[in-house]
Amino acid sequence: MPDYIIVGGGSAGCVLAARLSEDPGLSVVLIEAGPPDTDRYIHMPVGFFKMTSGPLIWGYDAAPGKEIDGRVMVYPQARVLGGGSSINAQVFTRGCPQDYDGWAADFGCAGWNYADVLPYFVRSEGNDTFAGPQHGIEGPLGVSSGAPHPLTRIFVKAAQQAGLPFRADFNAGEQEGAGFYQTTTRNGRRSSTAVAYLKPALARPNLSLRTDATVSRVVVENGRAVGVEIVATDRTDLMRAEREVIVTSGAIGSPKLLMLSGIGPAAHLGQHGIKVVHDLAGVGQNLHDHMDVDVVAELNGPHGIDRYKKKRWQAVAGLEYALFGKGPVASNIVEAGGFWWGDRAERTPDIQFHFLPGAGVEEGIGSVPGGNGCTLNSYHVRPRSRGSVALRSADLRDAPIIDANPFAERYDLERAVDGIEISREILSQPAFAKYISREHLPGAATKGRAALEAFARQHGRSAYHPVGTCRMGGDADSVVDPELRVRGLAGLRVCDSSVMPRIVSSNSNAAVIMIAEKAADMITGKTTAA
Repeated sequence: MPDYIIVGGGSAGCVLAARLSEDPGLSVVLIEAGPPDTDRYIHMPVGFFKMTSGPLIWGYDAAPGKEIDGRVMVYPQARVLGGGSSINAQVFTRGCPQDYDGWAADFGCAGWNYADVLPYFVRSEGNDTFAGPQHGIEGPLGVSSGAPHPLTRIFVKAAQQAGLPFRADFNAGEQEGAGFYQTTTRNGRRSSTAVAYLKPALARPNLSLRTDATVSRVVVENGRAVGVEIVATDRTDLMRAEREVIVTSGAIGSPKLLMLSGIGPAAHLGQHGIKVVHDLAGVGQNLHDHMDVDVVAELNGPHGIDRYKKKRWQAVAGLEYALFGKGPVASNIVEAGGFWWGDRAERTPDIQFHFLPGAGVEEGIGSVPGGNGCTLNSYHVRPRSRGSVALRSADLRDAPIIDANPFAERYDLERAVDGIEISREILSQPAFAKYISREHLPGAATKGRAALEAFARQHGRSAYHPVGTCRMGGDADSVVDPELRVRGLAGLRVCDSSVMPRIVSSNSNAAVIMIAEKAADMITGKTTAA
């Protein structure tokens, strides 16, 4: 009987399995519903654009959005070892210190101030460029600076012309400005948590991995989680845990599993004939996400990466990568971006930008008529809108109802328009003048904030950063306490993006890895000093 069962081999699960199994006196089992991370596109940084569809995701769609003209957004959630860290765009940003200070001050999450979590960011990181008190250089997670595309360099110059200062390091305590992103890559390959943490740990005799195995419920006896029920091929097995069950299935999968286990809002569980094991109203609530809006420009020549849509250029790029581990295949494409203000009343920047030297790279964004384009997307980093995750039925095979509820708060829509306007301003700067022929989306005819609001409603999409559905807090209404223990039950924790009480002001994966690093110390009683 293992000491710990970890349900979900994603960003957090792989970290926890590696860290907990460092103690030879503990036995750990990691269970992942998806396959091993053997798909070759996972390990090529450029391959992320193929990962928002296909067999390595759950195939979820969000419910029709009331404030986005009833549209249905694709909602990719990884179903593969490494989880989001195996399919994301590898942008490495932590958010700002005020995010974590706010978790402690506003939600009663003692021990989660930035000063408390910084040691875990540092412990995780193996940075090839930055060092000092804000960075680690010997951690498992490969973090590297790339060789940006020439058009990406033009973007950074244009952003400075638009008034954004150059920012060399987005993870040193301040984010405002524009610059080049670091990525979770090492030596031209993706550094997922499966690669960086789990693979080296699998040689340990006290760590076991099961892939292609779905957990149907957490088993609770007398108020304590004692194990899990596993569905694999044509049989169901019960696996018991000596100490704890740790759920790391993400902001969609974790609340779904808890509710299928009878842990959640009693009325909702009763609607589906699920026996209530523990009435916990917050499970599945507080879903929020970043809402991306893309501005796309048509280039007047092959200045970007769209040439690589042609087979002869793909062959050239493939050969360069095979021989030298460099070139377009070694790029995550999203090589630069920045943070700036929409609402100047905010203490820290509230808009994030990502520049891509191509068009049609992101899900749902088509190519430009001339064949060559570039994309500058933006999102409001601290959305106020909240949605939910609910069960469709008591059948494990049914996708949950994901109500992302974007732009439910008008404030979020106004910030989205700010992002579009700033993007337009950057793309209209002199640095881009000899490369851009016209604006493709929204297009020059789209003028005024009302028209841009309509554009955001019609074209906004998830940035794939869902959080909050098993909210951490010091209050009785939170799902987990600041030690990530499920309130009212023993032997059960949740440890993934679902525990964030409020989303971080950036891409979310670095924060998830930090949460797992800190959780490992909480579980074993260790401490990591700054």
